[in-house]
Amino acid sequence: MSDASHYLAPGRQSGLQRLRALGRLKPGQMNKTEQAYERHLHARREAGEVLWYRFEGIKLRLADNTFLTIDFAVMLADGQLEMHDVKGGKAVFMDDARAKTKVAADQYPFQFRAVYPRPKREGGGWAFEDF
Repeated sequence: MSDASHYLAPGRQSGLQRLRALGRLKPGQMNKTEQAYERHLHARREAGEVLWYRFEGIKLRLADNTFLTIDFAVMLADGQLEMHDVKGGKAVFMDDARAKTKVAADQYPFQFRAVYPRPKREGGGWAFEDF
């Protein structure tokens, strides 16, 4: 085995195994973290900080047969377009997805941001990692 699952007690799963067991949602369907982030974007739009946003509204071509679908395209009040990829935490942002985001940031004139929920013990809200 290549992972540490053989060190776990029988019937126990690692966090990564539990995440993989959940599978992926259908395109266009938000998970709970994305739903929470959409509420955050809606509040920012109501406050005048965001003009527009769209879930999975932009699919970027990186190479032949290689694409990146952005979770949220966000237009700020100053007209700048940002690409926000919502993750459940830094550990969930796998190396392949991180690499695709870096490639996209090199190819396209947008600000790319990974978005993570900040733990409640740290005040909640959202943490950002820019590319």
